[in-house]
Amino acid sequence: MNARPHVVIFDVNETLIDMEPLRARFEDVGLSGEQLPTWFASVLRDGFALTVSGGFAEFARIGADVLKGMRLQDKAVDHVLSGLAGLRVHPDVPDGMRSLREAGIRLFTMTNGSAATTAGILRREGLLDLVEATLDVSGPRAWKPARAAYEYAVGLAGVVPAQAALVAVHPWDVHGAQRAGLSGAYLDRRGVPYPDTMSAPHLTAPDLRALAALWR
Repeated sequence: MNARPHVVIFDVNETLIDMEPLRARFEDVGLSGEQLPTWFASVLRDGFALTVSGGFAEFARIGADVLKGMRLQDKAVDHVLSGLAGLRVHPDVPDGMRSLREAGIRLFTMTNGSAATTAGILRREGLLDLVEATLDVSGPRAWKPARAAYEYAVGLAGVVPAQAALVAVHPWDVHGAQRAGLSGAYLDRRGVPYPDTMSAPHLTAPDLRALAALWR
């Protein structure tokens, strides 16, 4: 399925934004940079767990709790988390986003993180005007991949799920979107095989430039 969608909804962390520079923040506070993936996975785990059990907390609160569990004090926690606002987009993102807009596709972001942080990064990169809205899970109070998160995003976009595509580097996000009736596009930035246990992505591309070319 490679029909051009009316709306593209981007995941943010690791999909649009490169989180690798946060490794330096971990090292600043005495942790190993190699602990970044474990921290991020733990934040997602706890966000997912809260959602499936009927609870909710924002990314920053969960992120702080996980860092405190790594024996960091408040000042060190703040130092790590403040690094999120200074992250940059991946090099392929500006061209890819512009190509999609030139093709007449409406763009949105939907993150398990902070819509305000997303907007700040996109504004600094000169990309915010390409996006109609930066959304986050505080609206539906349900983390992706819960169906409610995707329904919230397409509802604000004013389309039905079949008219929208979710773009993400995370198979669980693509799977969740497809289960909610959206198209799913997997950005395979790291050459990681897509899990057989999840719904196969409708499209796969190595980066956003390549994906945009499929929808031109």
